[in-house]
Amino acid sequence: MNHFKINLSFFFCLLLGFSCTGPDESPKALVNIFLVDAPAQWDSVVVELQGVEIELVISGREGQIETVFLPYEPGNKQVNVSLLVGGDILPISRREFQIGNITKATLRLGTNNLLYLGERAYPLRLPNGQTDFPGDLSISMEPGISYDIIVDFDLEKSIQVTQSDPLTFSFQPTLDIKSGIGQGTVQGSVSPTTLKPAIYAIRDFDSLSTHMNPSGTYVFRLDPGTYSIYVDPKDASYLPDTLQNIQVREGQRTNAERITLSKK
Repeated sequence: MNHFKINLSFFFCLLLGFSCTGPDESPKALVNIFLVDAPAQWDSVVVELQGVEIELVISGREGQIETVFLPYEPGNKQVNVSLLVGGDILPISRREFQIGNITKATLRLGTNNLLYLGERAYPLRLPNGQTDFPGDLSISMEPGISYDIIVDFDLEKSIQVTQSDPLTFSFQPTLDIKSGIGQGTVQGSVSPTTLKPAIYAIRDFDSLSTHMNPSGTYVFRLDPGTYSIYVDPKDASYLPDTLQNIQVREGQRTNAERITLSKK
């Protein structure tokens, strides 16, 4: 009896011209979005994280660019990005997409962004009210595969002191948005751990920066290639140091030797 009712309903749909469709069973891929290593020399930097907008072209719809906004779901959008050191990451969002090509990802911030020195908060005003910060991508999604999009928020480059008395800052978010496919990692450590050095991975004329966690560990996620690791102690009583010829290989972790900074 139940089987008859289901078929009868289906025929009514055909007769009346309705579209009777079941769940979407088109092939899909999973996309995960993460915020990673985003430190600076300041005690803490808190940004209002709204989410990420994805631009893609679905297979079979060439020439049609679609945009989908993936919100950062927690009710409290204030994120202390200074804590993302030593390999810590923040999941922003995840979603299944119909297969196709992702061409762009745009990080969206709110306007309530703050820098803390001790207990004092300083406002970080976005340039000209801009809240969207895009990055081009090229990810060809295949069914059943999980893809990571990495948003590397470089606070060292994003924040500059514009005036010392009273203390004020400029805030121009500098991002590197990339696919996690094909990357390798470099992990190392720096001492003494009482310092707050800036650590740079340098290849040719490009560089990425990070800091270390309280135990002195730092982590970079990098495209394959040969890098130098440069450590700026951010303390006039210590000398900088460099590791040369660090090899990064796809899907592998490279352990860099420990750097011990020397006093002048």
